[in-house]
Amino acid sequence: MRSFKKMISSVSMMAIVLSLWSPAGISHAATPITDANSTVFGPNVYVFSPDMPAADIQSTASSIFGRQESNEFGTERDALLFKPGSYNVNFYVGFNTQVSGLGQNPDDVLINGGLNVNADWDNGKALRNFWRGIENLSINPTLTIPAPAHITSGTTQIAVSQAAPLRRLHIKGKLNLFDFDSNWNAGYASGGFLADSIVDGQITPASQQQWFSRNSQYSSWSNGVWNMVFVGDKNAPAGTFPDQPYTVVPNTPVIREKPYLYIDKKDQYQVFVPSLSQNTKGVSWAAGATPGQSIGIDQFYIVRSDQPNTSSAASINAALAAGKNLLFTPGIYHLNDTIRINNANTVVLGIGMPTLIPTTDKPAMTVADVDGVKLAGLLYEAGPNATSTLLEIGPTGSTNNHAANPTSLHDLFFRTGGAVAGTNASQMKINSNNVIGDHFWMWRADHGAGAGWTTNVSTNGLIVNGTDVTIYGLFNEHHNEYQTIWNGNGGRLYFYQSEIPYDVPNQAAWMNGSKKGFASYKVADSVTTHEAWGLGVYSYFRDAAVKLDSAIEVPNAAGVKIHHATTIWLNGTSGSEITHIINNLGGRVYGKSGSAMRQTL
Repeated sequence: MRSFKKMISSVSMMAIVLSLWSPAGISHAATPITDANSTVFGPNVYVFSPDMPAADIQSTASSIFGRQESNEFGTERDALLFKPGSYNVNFYVGFNTQVSGLGQNPDDVLINGGLNVNADWDNGKALRNFWRGIENLSINPTLTIPAPAHITSGTTQIAVSQAAPLRRLHIKGKLNLFDFDSNWNAGYASGGFLADSIVDGQITPASQQQWFSRNSQYSSWSNGVWNMVFVGDKNAPAGTFPDQPYTVVPNTPVIREKPYLYIDKKDQYQVFVPSLSQNTKGVSWAAGATPGQSIGIDQFYIVRSDQPNTSSAASINAALAAGKNLLFTPGIYHLNDTIRINNANTVVLGIGMPTLIPTTDKPAMTVADVDGVKLAGLLYEAGPNATSTLLEIGPTGSTNNHAANPTSLHDLFFRTGGAVAGTNASQMKINSNNVIGDHFWMWRADHGAGAGWTTNVSTNGLIVNGTDVTIYGLFNEHHNEYQTIWNGNGGRLYFYQSEIPYDVPNQAAWMNGSKKGFASYKVADSVTTHEAWGLGVYSYFRDAAVKLDSAIEVPNAAGVKIHHATTIWLNGTSGSEITHIINNLGGRVYGKSGSAMRQTL
């Protein structure tokens, strides 16, 4: 493992570099760095301002990265928030860390120097660079960092895989979505999410196996590996699937961008809630402010892990009943009861990967069948008591039409096992109609604590019962049976990445009646209208020679359409395979010449 400190040889050298960057006009009476985490959000949220000494900001950010660089399943959570202005710093973003600007628009906060994500802790492989995010700021990459980082001036490196959203960014240069190993080989990465962002230069995914981009623009996109999906992008790449693994949808049919925290001109915190939009292309902020409304921080109940009296389910539900919105600060929240969102238009925003763990068999959170709820930036983790579902959107049997003001779900991540041994029947059920999903990673752990076929049981990842549900960027992996079950009519899915379970012990343990295995993506036989674009299903039967008959199962109905489906045999026991892509059609993928094998349809 190579340490971050090797990139800058010493603290004294760092200070020299920073002194060269320091802008004119910053006096020795700058605001002390101790003020950065003495806000209403508690000690895990650092709020930086341009008048703080650059060397102190650098030291704080680097210290957090040093703690979080390889802290995959740690309990620490951090948010680094930058007030409007320019900053001359260079730092990296590790696990369980969010970095965000506090401007109304991305260009209100400028990072001169470098803001990067590397994979040095795993010799350049970003396959496990999960649970982090960068939002609502601009980056001017002016530094050259030599080997082993290999970052050149004018290039930002964000080497990530699942659960690492990039939103509302303006990168004033090139963007690399991968890292190099010590021999200058591109290390593997397993897919990511970019939305509402501008990259002035070229985006190079290189070894990224898949990627989803929505409502973004860039000068060019350089390559693809298996499954790249672009929805509502400007200047999206051209190519014919599968010779180029591109799925391009010209416009985004319906979206509400993710709510975000900012500071207004009176230095007061606000949460901005973008408006619902339809048939869009490019970023929401191209003409200035994104359409929407601001909600004052006084309308939010701030949930802090360092204040137990604010973080119990009872106190949270009391605040909701009183009409408050919720802002979860970084931390781990153990819940002995369900958080119940019953009021229309409630906003629940998490910063710094707050993690909700039910301690009973009840869901961590439920949402009533009401208009306009927004959930964003939360990690739901299964506890030990066989929870029925971690998150339920609308009760069973929901029938209301919410087309004019749908519930929207942004950057919601789910975990069964890995950090703690836990079990659940499903991770999320969507029962309400017209819901918009905007980036999910639904993961049954294949490594870490409690990762075993009968230990961290998660029967299904996502179950959709509502009608006219639209989801962008669904990553759903390793569950014991179906990964996704879609029962509602009118569903639309844009991008699907799914690895079926690694740890099936034998074929007898994984039979669906007479069928071998459970399809990853299952559309119910009763569905008459459904459409999905860009689906990738992958196998690594690690423990036995297991077969899956079909990666995707859908009804044979005129209104059900699947565009661009891919299956990949990553690795596994000799004799294992995905036999067909969809409905017993399409060639099999299996071990061949010791390398990955791909089939498309």
